[in-house]
Parts: sequence; structure tokens; C-alpha cells
Amino acid sequence: MFKKIKAWAKKLKQQIFVLYYACKDERVPWYAKVFTACVVAYAFSPIDLIPDFIPILGFLDEVILLPLGILLALKMIPTDVLSDCVKKAEERTKNDKPKNWIVGLLILLIWIIIIVWAIIKVYQLLNEKVR
Repeated sequence: MFKKIKAWAKKLKQQIFVLYYACKDERVPWYAKVFTACVVAYAFSPIDLIPDFIPILGFLDEVILLPLGILLALKMIPTDVLSDCVKKAEERTKNDKPKNWIVGLLILLIWIIIIVWAIIKVYQLLNEKVR
């Protein structure tokens, strides 16, 4: 069972890299690029839509939402582009290049800014109601 889960996770990772390369390709329509970029950003983001500490529901995004997003994005990409991107992704997984920590930190910074902004807005709303 663990072998199946590990193989499934490896396939998902490879599909994320396929989508990553597809985002960069000029032959992909703009709407597919936007959707694909959102899926890739969500996959690489350390923040989940549904936090993992919530029992059962916390893993829904990794088990259902992310694979569904990947499937839809793959269907939007032309087959010739998809085959080129699959080759690039296979090369990437063979070489297993170091992780891009700068992009990870950038995504984390964006989430922190959004959270701080939301806290400030809530604080302002609460202060207005108190007056």
C-alpha cells in the first residue's frame, strides 16, 4: 500500500513540473496559463486552503483538490506542448535539482502580507464598531 501511495505522490510531483514547464511555453493559451499557474502556485505554497490540522478535511486539498486541479490543467494544454513538457519534467526528476528556496520564501512572504492586511482590516472594523 505504501508503494502505491509513494508512486502516486511521485506522479503528482512530476505532473506539477509538467504544468510548471507548460506555464512557460508560448504555445499554451492564456487562460490555460492562468489556471495552470494557480495550480502550480498552490501546489508549491506552504499554506493550504484547508489547514492540515483540521481532521480529515485538512487533507482534502492534497487528496482531492490538487489532483483535480492538475487534471483540469493538463486537459487545457495542447498535446504537443504536453509531450514536450513531460520530457522536460522527466529530465528534472532525473537530475533532482536543488529546491528553489527563493520562490518558497516569496510565496510565504505574500501569504504573510495577506494575513497582516486582513488582521489590520478586521482591527479597523472592530474599532469603528466600538465608537
